[in-house]
Amino acid sequence: MEHVSINIAISEPRIQLYFLLRLVYSVITPFILPFIIIFFAFSYVIFCHQIINVYDQKYESGAAFWPDVQSHVIIGLIISQLLLMGLLSTKNFAKSTPILLVLPILPFWFHRFCKGRFESAFVKFPLQEAMVKDTLEKATEPNLNLNAFLQDADVHPVYKGIEIDKPAAIDQEENNPLVSTKRKRTHE
Repeated sequence: MEHVSINIAISEPRIQLYFLLRLVYSVITPFILPFIIIFFAFSYVIFCHQIINVYDQKYESGAAFWPDVQSHVIIGLIISQLLLMGLLSTKNFAKSTPILLVLPILPFWFHRFCKGRFESAFVKFPLQEAMVKDTLEKATEPNLNLNAFLQDADVHPVYKGIEIDKPAAIDQEENNPLVSTKRKRTHE
């Protein structure tokens, strides 16, 4: 059986285009909104099924493309709001157009807020941040011993206060029935 994976470079821009067209043309022709909602609902269900059950994951991007997607959606939203203002200014709603001038400002402000608050999470990967923090920690506190903190790190919080009885053979180092995990190199 051939392993198939989703081609993000083709699928994701196509969905962005559909979303942009929905934003722009829903202002001009609200009649298409139910069809677009049905399309996106079916697309969501089908993509969830395909991604979970069918496609193989070739790589993990860490959602590095999300800032670009958000920028495209905000641009589409601003374009649709400008079209709405232009459409209402040609009709008998010309008095409401000055009030609608606030509409493009709000998504732009939201985009700037999200970019300032969350973009660093998409640029810096957590492992890189951990390495920087470890280096700073070693420089500021070189004698810090984390063994006491990490001793029960894999224990569920419910069981952290309970002392678990160990068999006597495990407590005694010389009579330990467990296999040693230290590997010894053998030279050929």
